[in-house]
Amino acid sequence: MEGSPRRYVLRKAPSAKTYRVDYNRELNEEQRSVVFAGDGPLLVIAGAGSGKTRTLVYRMSRLIEDGAEPASFCLLTFTNRAAKEMTRRVENLIGTDISKALAGTFHSVAARILRTNADLLGYRPNFSILDSEDAKDIMDSAISDLAIPVTEKRFPKADLLRDLLSLGVNTGRELRDVIAAEAPHLMPQMKAISDVVARFRQRKKSANAMDYDDLLVLWAVLLKEHPSVRKALAIRIRELLVDEFQDINHLQSEIVDLLVLDSATKNVLAVGDDAQSIYSFRGADVEALLGFPKRYPTARICRLETNYRSTPQILSLANASIRHNKRRFEKELRAVRTEGVPVAVVGTADTAQQSEFVAQRVLELRDENIPLSSISVLYRAHYQALELQLELTRRGIPYEVRSGLRFFEQQHVKDVLAFLRIVVNPRDEISFKRAFKLLPRVGERLASTVWLAIADAPDPASALSAIDPAKLPAAARPHFRSFQKTLATIRKDSFQSAPAESIRWVLEEGGYAEIARSKFTNATARLDELEALAQFALGYDDVSRFLQEVTLLGDPAGEDRVTAERDDERLVLSSVHQAKGLEWSAVFVIGLVEDRFPNARAAKDEAGLEEERRLFHVAVTRARDELTLVHPLAVYDRTGILVMTEPSRFLRELPADLYERWVLETGPAVPADPSENVDPDERVH
Repeated sequence: MEGSPRRYVLRKAPSAKTYRVDYNRELNEEQRSVVFAGDGPLLVIAGAGSGKTRTLVYRMSRLIEDGAEPASFCLLTFTNRAAKEMTRRVENLIGTDISKALAGTFHSVAARILRTNADLLGYRPNFSILDSEDAKDIMDSAISDLAIPVTEKRFPKADLLRDLLSLGVNTGRELRDVIAAEAPHLMPQMKAISDVVARFRQRKKSANAMDYDDLLVLWAVLLKEHPSVRKALAIRIRELLVDEFQDINHLQSEIVDLLVLDSATKNVLAVGDDAQSIYSFRGADVEALLGFPKRYPTARICRLETNYRSTPQILSLANASIRHNKRRFEKELRAVRTEGVPVAVVGTADTAQQSEFVAQRVLELRDENIPLSSISVLYRAHYQALELQLELTRRGIPYEVRSGLRFFEQQHVKDVLAFLRIVVNPRDEISFKRAFKLLPRVGERLASTVWLAIADAPDPASALSAIDPAKLPAAARPHFRSFQKTLATIRKDSFQSAPAESIRWVLEEGGYAEIARSKFTNATARLDELEALAQFALGYDDVSRFLQEVTLLGDPAGEDRVTAERDDERLVLSSVHQAKGLEWSAVFVIGLVEDRFPNARAAKDEAGLEEERRLFHVAVTRARDELTLVHPLAVYDRTGILVMTEPSRFLRELPADLYERWVLETGPAVPADPSENVDPDERVH
């Protein structure tokens, strides 16, 4: 029986998608899996040197080639420069204008969004953005408004209060909890501090102004308390990409989650490396990355493990070290490069020999045509490079401190050394005023008045002792008496022959430790550095000679001896924290002894120890070709006694077949004629 024919539609096979960019040729398999991943949350664990920025750029390009509108992108990075570079590269790849994308730091994107929604938060669209100095001035005004007796119990400086408040905001902790953990000596003043903070916030609001923290806080408030705005942003932002996810803090993580809360696809791409999460002291929260799969159960996890930077020897050591961390994503860095030289582990007799070894080896590497600028010396804390800076200066090896100020240019170091400079040169007006203005209620006017009263005396320091404290403002009198006593004490012959004891007297009896705690957020770390300065000074028996040597660290004399042809060459000295994201042909990691690297205070619990191990991982993965790990076998304690050290656990954890141990031997003096240098193979055995 005939019925109606059944219709069957023939469809042509889909033609292969053609792209302007040849993704197969430009990317490796791991990178392509990220670039072509479909909708939904995506976590990319990007190992060191694996091309994460390239992968991000190509994913944006592919999405646009597949029809995504540039205006639907939100790219969050940690510098505006990085965002501009990524968007520029996308435009160059596909020839499309993507200026309508939201791209920049969390703070810059927040400002753009808040401008159009300011009225919902009680602000006008033309609100001002306060920089750090502006915010400090408002905090000072808040303290003044409430007539806080700042000298009675040494009320914290405005900078310190702002830093503590910022830490609480960005880590999601109450200010009371932050102060209890970071500055417990301020707890008795908690009521006054709370009142000042409330007044600080009130003043900002009245001025229609936001500081950097407000930008994030109010963005989060906008997303939480105004669902219509949140949903509108979810419609606009179809592709949310976050770089350096291991460095975001609690508040930033909350903002990311809120941005995709109402999204149907939840297209959030988080790129980071848990093994490089090293900024908890700034508020970074590694749990934002480690907890991503729990917050997004449907998330796909991709790994970039192909390393284009380092040799197999360096990566094998890095992999072996980070495996000791329990809280981490499994990842195995694999080298593209062929075999290189073995990693060297070098034990030196003490820190002085450590400096001699590094300086000599740096010159040898330069003779092997490795520019000084391609060599770096990394350390856990600034003070660990003190003796090295002196040794480099003696040998005429130019260097730069990539982590910012050289050790002796830092504020707390200059403060303490100002007291010693007055001892050596009582007519040093600059040092006198610097030390004197550390006292409460002493400003430039009072310091100038006192200086004029003693400047013409045969011995200004003695004349200072004769000044009646009653002539000073009442709040400054007890501190002035202490100042007089401190200078009188460290001028004694016994102290002038013991610069280390002079430094410790200024810290402990002279009150600088208390000043530092009221002045700096990271006061404990700074005081540790000043104790290290005192230990360094144990090698000197004369305050004048000590000051002369440390002052000459900033003197460029002798640089031409090494850099006659290449004047821009500088050996790089850097803390590991500042070295993240950088790389060098040859890297020395110094000071690898227990309690210093890892830092004893930072490694007081399992979470802290794991971050210290991640810091070690970052250090070793900065090296492309050669890696040298150095540990002094002895250091000086507070009393000047040489004590034996234990190599860092990060060295002791390593399998012995992953490195070559070097033993130093004392050889003949270096010949005056460079052409007579000994064979490089005979220098170190």
